Amino acid sequence: MAPRKKRTTSSRKPSRRDSEGRTFGGFLLHAFVLCAIWGVIVAVLYVGYCALDLPDVHDATQPPRRPSVVIEAADETVFARYGDFVGKHVTVAELPRYVPEAVIAIEDRRFYRHFGIDPIGIARAALRDLIAGHTVEGGSTLTQQLAKNLFLSPQRTIKRKVQEMLLALWLEHTYTKNQILSAYLNRVYLGSGAYGIDAAAHTYFHKSATELNIREAAIIAGLLRAPTRYSPMNNPEAAMERAKIVLKDMVEQGYITRAQRRAAIAYAPPPEHSTSAGGAVHYFADWIYNQIGPLVQDTQRDMVVKTTLSLPLERDAEKQIDATLNKYGKARHVSQAALVTLAPDGAVRAMVGGRNYRESQFNRVTQALRQPGSSFKPIVYLAAIEGGLKPDDILMDEPITVGDYSPVDYDKHFQGPVTARHALADSINTVAVRLFVRVGAAKVVSTARDLGITSPLERDAALALGASEVSPLELATAYAAIASGGKAISPYAVREIDSRSGQVLYRHPEVTPPQVVDANADATLINMMQSVVTDGTGKKAALGGRPVAGKTGTTSDYRDAWFAGFTADYTTVVWMGNDDNTPMKYVTGGLVPAELWHNYMMEAERGLPERPLSGGGNILQRAINGAGAVAGQAVESLGDFINSILGKH
Repeated sequence: MAPRKKRTTSSRKPSRRDSEGRTFGGFLLHAFVLCAIWGVIVAVLYVGYCALDLPDVHDATQPPRRPSVVIEAADETVFARYGDFVGKHVTVAELPRYVPEAVIAIEDRRFYRHFGIDPIGIARAALRDLIAGHTVEGGSTLTQQLAKNLFLSPQRTIKRKVQEMLLALWLEHTYTKNQILSAYLNRVYLGSGAYGIDAAAHTYFHKSATELNIREAAIIAGLLRAPTRYSPMNNPEAAMERAKIVLKDMVEQGYITRAQRRAAIAYAPPPEHSTSAGGAVHYFADWIYNQIGPLVQDTQRDMVVKTTLSLPLERDAEKQIDATLNKYGKARHVSQAALVTLAPDGAVRAMVGGRNYRESQFNRVTQALRQPGSSFKPIVYLAAIEGGLKPDDILMDEPITVGDYSPVDYDKHFQGPVTARHALADSINTVAVRLFVRVGAAKVVSTARDLGITSPLERDAALALGASEVSPLELATAYAAIASGGKAISPYAVREIDSRSGQVLYRHPEVTPPQVVDANADATLINMMQSVVTDGTGKKAALGGRPVAGKTGTTSDYRDAWFAGFTADYTTVVWMGNDDNTPMKYVTGGLVPAELWHNYMMEAERGLPERPLSGGGNILQRAINGAGAVAGQAVESLGDFINSILGKH
């Protein structure tokens, strides 16, 4: 039997499936490599295309911005800014070290270690965005942000992003890190129209960037994420919460200690000298800003506007309005008030256009037209005095009908014969209408125009009781003209406008006001208006022994209440009412407005000497002259009598 052949092992012939698998895997690898190569080629070509369209790096200009308008009070304190503000150029070396460190900590912690583009930062930002499901962190470096600000538009496209990276590389190659950081800090927008760290320091903290403390540096650095949302002017709570994150990052990166962070958070800044939470000074600022165009030819340059505003008076005016409305607002159903103060030459010293500027920017001093009520009566009396009326003339308080108009007083009683002085002091309506009829509508309207009333005036008898609407500023103008002795007064608030370089663009002209009403008639009226405060409806406005002349005003259904008056130093008009014209609850001009006027003027006159009113001297001189004449006649009569006894006649 033949022996069996021993089996030998041999390689198995590859199956068709194995062969196809290896072929497919090789194909995938080959395709991947090929795609990668072509991807690199396309990327390089696209980068080259973007590079061909790069802006000229030697043509870095400031971004378009609105001209800056800085508004100063009479004491040169800046109280408002409009447009875009660019501060002084500062370098990193000039700033406290924690100022740039705060920016680096929150915006680009690897700034001094990357080459203009931070792959690690990009990867970290992408991971955080992926986890959050939306964009929570950007990967742009400070150098990239500077490149965008210097050379590129803010549009978000792949091309713009590639160009931003290329320009960042060029900046890193051309300049030092500190030069790049300095350029960034001087150009970045930080909200409220402030461009650059120094502008932000002045805007938010009223100091130079070189004087910022750690807390302030953290607040400004926090603005970079969202300048409007984290503005300490708009939202101080959100600004501080964002600053806490900045301070935390500064601790983590070793820029400050934990103790410094705690001190910065606990630091209580000094109270700002803003006019109040309502920001009433901005009523005045807006009014000024709208006057710039007619005063200067070139409005496209940065300007400093020097005004007549007294910040102490402005602050106290808002304080007194707020206190008065808090005291009476709910019970008396009064929600708004306005106040304006003029100096003897017409300079506006204070202007509060409403209770709260943030809630309503409508300026009730300059824009609201309201019925002045009996505060218009002095104009009627002045017209009558120029026509021969004397303070002691007897007039009748009795029923009168003019056409279909029959005025009555609030108490609906008639006093019979009264003097003109008493009729004005007690604000008797029938007497005012009788005087209006006596002198005629044309004379009353002409007198009102001479004194500065410009609004349309109806020529019917109701005008005598203030039925035609005027603004508080118009009424203040008329009263200031009366206070001046009958000279025309033009309210003004801009003393001078300068360019940022100091060139004078406008200066308020010095003018001699013309005499528009008879000076003796005006003096008589002032004397009668003093009786309103000493013996009439305006007693609550009295300022002790200081001479005051004024007039109350109340319209039908208590829709408007006024007190308008003046001392030798100031003319002030107060209006109270509701914007929707709903009636107040028994608020007359002699009550709440007169009390407000008194409280405000007591502070305004504090420390000023008591001086007679403009017309007071004339009245006194006339009294002296009259007394002298009477005495002379008496002496002459006595002489005649003696001569007759002696037989000389």
